[in-house]
Amino acid sequence: MSASNQSLRDLPTDNWMSHLPAILQNLPLYHLAIPGSHNAITYCLDKNNSPMDLTQPDLLQKVDKYMKPLVRPFLYKWAVTQDSSVTQQLDGGVRYCDLRIAHRPNDCSSDLCFYHGVYTTVTVESVLKEIREWLDVHPREVVILSFSHFQGLNQELHNVLIETIKDVFTTKLCPKKEMVTLKNLWSKGYQVIVSYDHMAVSHHGELWAPIPYWWANKCKAEALIQEFERRKQQGRPAGFFVAGINLTEDLKYICGHPLESLKDLVMTTYPALLTWVMAQSPGSNSECINIIAGDFVTDSQLVSSVIALNESLLKCTEC
Repeated sequence: MSASNQSLRDLPTDNWMSHLPAILQNLPLYHLAIPGSHNAITYCLDKNNSPMDLTQPDLLQKVDKYMKPLVRPFLYKWAVTQDSSVTQQLDGGVRYCDLRIAHRPNDCSSDLCFYHGVYTTVTVESVLKEIREWLDVHPREVVILSFSHFQGLNQELHNVLIETIKDVFTTKLCPKKEMVTLKNLWSKGYQVIVSYDHMAVSHHGELWAPIPYWWANKCKAEALIQEFERRKQQGRPAGFFVAGINLTEDLKYICGHPLESLKDLVMTTYPALLTWVMAQSPGSNSECINIIAGDFVTDSQLVSSVIALNESLLKCTEC
């Protein structure tokens, strides 16, 4: 069965882009619906040996210093947003990764890691190499890597990170002035679009400007949906942008649900969130969506639901 008469929801998730109909291959990626992973590298948080990251409240850091065996399990279950490796996420269809970069305090090396509550056991370089290896096996898939929320990086460390990105992905990096249709990217061997939320972006042709991320800062699905509908009325950004359906728990919620975890919260609200997702449309119109990112993406139907949204673009071309 060809992609033209097959539901896009049923495409193989590890190489769904390569199976898209020719009509979609000629559209800019920022007019397609693309599944993404919020805070993608939290499956390997260093629960026991890492200090808390510097964004955590001073009081919590002080309590952790003296009561770590009590605090860490509690923190960990609200800090993990993905429990699948980056390779598993890519195999599962994710094509946008939200990467939060840090340098551990008092670390004399130039090694960088990821963080959310605490720091990761893996380095940024090792994860980027893992992504590169995956891309080598999937030459017609394109990933969007968003580097942001930098913590503890001075200019020298930014230079180290940028050189690492270039060394790992080399000719796969898409220049920021390139036309980002799949057909054009395939013809030139480009597979990686890197957005970089720092002023250094202006000095490197391979780094794209920061991608806007709609964050509702809500712990209830209904409130998140209401916020996104309000933003849609104001119009979508012109290029790439992300609607992050990741819920944000506040201290009141956590204290009121001491036996739960972020995953419990996310999985119970996914039915309502997916109902909203399936009502969306990609494209160039002001109320259209582009990237939709969430938590625990491989444990839900988010990826297949987002990919299937591209069918509306096929219907438009048939009218």
